[in-house]
Amino acid sequence: MDYRLQRRLAAEILGVGESRIWISPNPEHTEELEQAVTRRDVEALIKRGLIRVKPEKGNSHTRWLERRRQRRKGRRRGYGKREGKATARSDPKRDWIYRIRRIRRYLKWMRDHGRIDKRTYRRLYRLAKGGTFRDLGDLKRYMQEHGLVREGAS
Repeated sequence: MDYRLQRRLAAEILGVGESRIWISPNPEHTEELEQAVTRRDVEALIKRGLIRVKPEKGNSHTRWLERRRQRRKGRRRGYGKREGKATARSDPKRDWIYRIRRIRRYLKWMRDHGRIDKRTYRRLYRLAKGGTFRDLGDLKRYMQEHGLVREGAS
């Protein structure tokens, strides 16, 4: 019972892949199926319902929804699930914006509370714009090392 020819012809006629062709397993039709060697023969078998198209397989939307709910809780986001560089997952520009805003906010606070003078503020502001500091902690360390903070503030 090798129906490779019939399967191929049926797939071409029906416009689907060979894996989606269903051929009746009923032993009563075996001889009839084996004798079908032309397109016309196979078309007749399709009309009779001995050869059919299997329905397309789809992905379960329910499972997808469940995974989505899990991800919202922070599950399924470990290192093994990640592809590409870290910058592919978080926008470097966004990171820069958050970092520079935080640094500038701190510098303004220091200036307004008299912890640093205007000239120091300007210099540190320009350094921050130039990307000298990795984060706020880096700025604070720089200020401590260079003795720029008055009143022992950090």
